[in-house]
Amino acid sequence: MGSLSGRRIVLGVTGSIAAYKSALVVRELVKAGAQVRVVMTPGAKEFITPLTLGTLSGHAVHSELTQDRDAGTWTDHVELGLWGDVVLVAPATAHTLSGMVEGRGDSLLLTVLLSAKCPVVVAPAMDRDMFSHAATTENLGALRQRGVHVIEPDTGELASGLTGKGRMAEPERIRQELTEWFRIQAPLMGYRALITSGPTREPIDSVRFIGNRSSGRQGAAIALELAHRGMLVDFISGPSSVATDHPGIQRIDVETAMDMKAAAEAALKNAMPDTTIGVAAVADVRPAHPIDGKPAKSELPDAIEMVGNPDILAGINALASPACFKVGFALAHGDGKAAALRKLTAKNCDMIVLNSIADKGAGFEHTTNRVDFVHGPDRIDSFELKTKEAVAADLADEVQRQLLQRPPLEQSGR
Repeated sequence: MGSLSGRRIVLGVTGSIAAYKSALVVRELVKAGAQVRVVMTPGAKEFITPLTLGTLSGHAVHSELTQDRDAGTWTDHVELGLWGDVVLVAPATAHTLSGMVEGRGDSLLLTVLLSAKCPVVVAPAMDRDMFSHAATTENLGALRQRGVHVIEPDTGELASGLTGKGRMAEPERIRQELTEWFRIQAPLMGYRALITSGPTREPIDSVRFIGNRSSGRQGAAIALELAHRGMLVDFISGPSSVATDHPGIQRIDVETAMDMKAAAEAALKNAMPDTTIGVAAVADVRPAHPIDGKPAKSELPDAIEMVGNPDILAGINALASPACFKVGFALAHGDGKAAALRKLTAKNCDMIVLNSIADKGAGFEHTTNRVDFVHGPDRIDSFELKTKEAVAADLADEVQRQLLQRPPLEQSGR
């Protein structure tokens, strides 16, 4: 779990004499298994060439807001900000730290930092008196309050000839601190989840369908919580407008139960998950013969023949590894615990999350939910009404407890 394998790191390089060390930072990160994409400020190019960093990282280096002024093309700073699991600024000059605090966007790197959805880590590098200046101290304090992690500089001989604190941390220490930071911030790094979420829509004709009131909010919250903890998430969602923007989430949007089944089987074929979580409210039946086009009201049939939909949760769990932690959801009108216990066995689950629409403020079309975690007849954990994001955190805690007892399936030679 100490590896950076598979992590996506945007490395920001700024105009400090320590920029020459950024080549060694790239080498350390790549050797540890990370993917690295470099963004340089114009000042950084005075100290090290983009060619060097591009060769070591294996990706084109970006430094300008426009890629081709004559063609009018621009560098997509939003895409860069969304790509990374973390933005590491090393070296981080006093000027760049000030720009981060002020929210300036006068360089490509600062616009990437403004657009980033992922955490930010900085490794300051500057002369002794610049580092100890009240402005720098205040800026670093403000960034820490915003959640930015600071890799403290070393004490030693500086480029000015002075001796003191301000030397950028050595590349090996940066790699070690970043690895430890990921271990703490992303304890589930290296693990994978497969989540089905949202409703399905089963077509009657080209316009009308059979569906339900599921918004997909609970499933999206679970996907985001697990991704924030470092998991790679295959998120298969029925029709839902709830966003799941995170570099760790691979979202597949589907319409029908058959679409969801096919997407789940494809995801399982591509990579075996460490946990499966079936949140989707899949329609039990579908019209046997959907009508092409949109018939008028008077042309609709008096009866619609229905056929059963596949049991997606049971099917996923049958294909998953026996070591996979399998979670299902059950919706009840009343107590529902007996039905949840039956589902636990029938669907080959390790745990059922039971939620009741009889509870005020819980279930479909609400931002809150009240659930029980049903592990078996002798263990049922009950929770009070919470936001769906808080429910997702409780579920992620349980997933984390289960998974950290063993290595990820991808690393265990399955």
